[in-house]
Amino acid sequence: MAFVVPRPALHAGWRDGGNRASFTELTRAEGPLGMLAYQGGVAAGWCSVGPRSRYSVAQSPRSILRGRDPAEDDDVWLVPCFFVRVGFRRAGLTAELLDAAVDRAARNGARAIEGWPIADTYRAAETFEGREHVFTKCGFTCVARPSPRRAIMRKELAYDPRSP
Repeated sequence: MAFVVPRPALHAGWRDGGNRASFTELTRAEGPLGMLAYQGGVAAGWCSVGPRSRYSVAQSPRSILRGRDPAEDDDVWLVPCFFVRVGFRRAGLTAELLDAAVDRAARNGARAIEGWPIADTYRAAETFEGREHVFTKCGFTCVARPSPRRAIMRKELAYDPRSP
């Protein structure tokens, strides 16, 4: 929810319990808002993925995607965050989630998919946005570096409507 709704609405939802209802409404209106990974029947990880136009944080004038082409917002998908549960970390689950997100974007007609991970040289609390080397491993390339600690990663997709 943090990347989908404006920050003031998110904070208000924490206070009044409205975030759960908002999440349910969004899911009904737009379909799944992300990917879940299970291991041994346990929900082990999650990533958010969808058209860039879904994410208010990408549309913000202060977004790190300031140089984006707004005309692409419906055709380019975004993976803004990940969560991997304690006990399942450091086992490649983030890369598996990212690969699944890429596949989902391609199957839904996306021309490209992007993320804004933390550079590998930094240890930061924002690792929920991914690490640069994971995006590189999954075939993304760095298209911009808005700061030394942040990369804008992008993968062009070749959508084939005949694929299952």
